[in-house]
Amino acid sequence: MAAVELVQLWRGGLLESSHFGHAVICDGNGIVEAWGDPEAVIFPRSSCKMLQALPLMESGAADAVGLGTEQLALACASHNGGRMHTERVDAWLQGIGCSEADLRCGSHMPRDKAENARLTCSHEGPCQLHNNCSGKHAGFVTLNQRLGGHDEYGEIDHPVQQAIRTAFEEETGETAAGWGIDGCSAPNFACSIGGLARAMARFATRESGTRGEARQRLVEAMMLHPELVAGEGRACTELMRAMRGRVAVKTGAEAVFIAIIPERGLGIALKILDGGTRGSEAAIAAMMLRLGLLQSGDPAAQKFLTGPILNWRGKDTGYLRAPTIAAW
Repeated sequence: MAAVELVQLWRGGLLESSHFGHAVICDGNGIVEAWGDPEAVIFPRSSCKMLQALPLMESGAADAVGLGTEQLALACASHNGGRMHTERVDAWLQGIGCSEADLRCGSHMPRDKAENARLTCSHEGPCQLHNNCSGKHAGFVTLNQRLGGHDEYGEIDHPVQQAIRTAFEEETGETAAGWGIDGCSAPNFACSIGGLARAMARFATRESGTRGEARQRLVEAMMLHPELVAGEGRACTELMRAMRGRVAVKTGAEAVFIAIIPERGLGIALKILDGGTRGSEAAIAAMMLRLGLLQSGDPAAQKFLTGPILNWRGKDTGYLRAPTIAAW
């Protein structure tokens, strides 16, 4: 099946651009609704960080070092690299006898405006704590202490990554279609859009046992601390705040987005083929509108989908629509 048009950009009464992609909604029994091809294979990128954090929980490593909800949210985060993020990751590492030097994610300038300005004005370079994946990597380091592996925990045959692959395949219900290297240097396993949505539905379903508890704790941490999952101005943070702890959403590079809806036992996964963040943010907002979890007049919905597109002088230049998914 081919990708379908999920998001449109209109200007001056003309369709200017279209974002095509795939989207799937699953519950515990399988696919509820789908647009495009549920079997299309993708790299989930950072949208699957809660899957990568499962071994941290199931191994007992998280509880052994007393990780709280803030650390669990950071383990699932693609954060802005603000002080609220870097200081918490630094304290986490120090608490387990490690430091920034033990991370293997590399560094980049933070998206957080205040921290970016501080580094720029002080002529100071970023460190690995500023990497948006530093919380995930702190989780890898913590798990590695438990497993007793060597320091290069990002290698594909390392016990940390093998544990993640096992959890990933069990939750998606698929053998990984391959793997690639993510921006933070960790392996990223490929799966179908439907498999990713199926995994998110499992996170949305209350189950007993070690894995069920692990899923629930990670999702609750994300919903409790949306500012740690991303940061001010980001779609993940603003949409979760708007839905007031009812839904966890998570973006991934190259226009992937997931949603976990515990009150309905639903999981969502979508991918915009052109890799554009604008398209994926609009599409996930449309999904939330479709399910009645977000209202069209909410500021978050207006920012990412329903509001007018304003130019630098504040003039209304056009609008986004997602008619295939939701109308308002």
